[in-house]
Amino acid sequence: MKGLAAILVVLIIWAAGLVAFSDRIQRLTPAEDPPVADGIVALTGASDLRLEAATRLLEDGKARRLLVSGVNRRTTRADIRNVTGAAKRVFDCCVDLGFTAANTLGNGREAAQWAHAMGYKSLILVTADYHMPRAMLEMEAALPEARLIPYPVATPALDARHWQATGEGARRLAIEYCKYLVILARGAVMKPARAAHGAPA
Repeated sequence: MKGLAAILVVLIIWAAGLVAFSDRIQRLTPAEDPPVADGIVALTGASDLRLEAATRLLEDGKARRLLVSGVNRRTTRADIRNVTGAAKRVFDCCVDLGFTAANTLGNGREAAQWAHAMGYKSLILVTADYHMPRAMLEMEAALPEARLIPYPVATPALDARHWQATGEGARRLAIEYCKYLVILARGAVMKPARAAHGAPA
């Protein structure tokens, strides 16, 4: 009986956290006029809207260069340019493609390598709204010294305000929330280890 009660308490806490997570996503809106940064990092995914948004920021002069992180190795530069709708002049001069990242952890590492190579200290991060909390955690871990500016892009397939209305919306948000919790737990475990070795927490 005690075991069942404990499971019920855990489920209640998890459900309350999921509701708070969805509320946080609802409140994520891109700034109409984000501050200028050194670079832009756009994470690939199911929707092309984030790449289009990142390209618009680049064309508006919000950064010097754009990294598209997590590009499929079979994808060409021409494919990406067609998706973004970028002007050829801007795309050819100022867009870099990253092919090594296979997940959000990889995105962080790929972005860090790019930023260090370019000497960039500030980045605009462009990804889906529901993915932004986890992406920011990974980017902050990989680039603790950088100023990160989130630029969330709304996801048509997942309305954070009505995620319970569809099975797909509930499933996707629940999975993302669980992944977010895993990253939080990993950070909590690694922080004491870094402190013990004299590394920045």
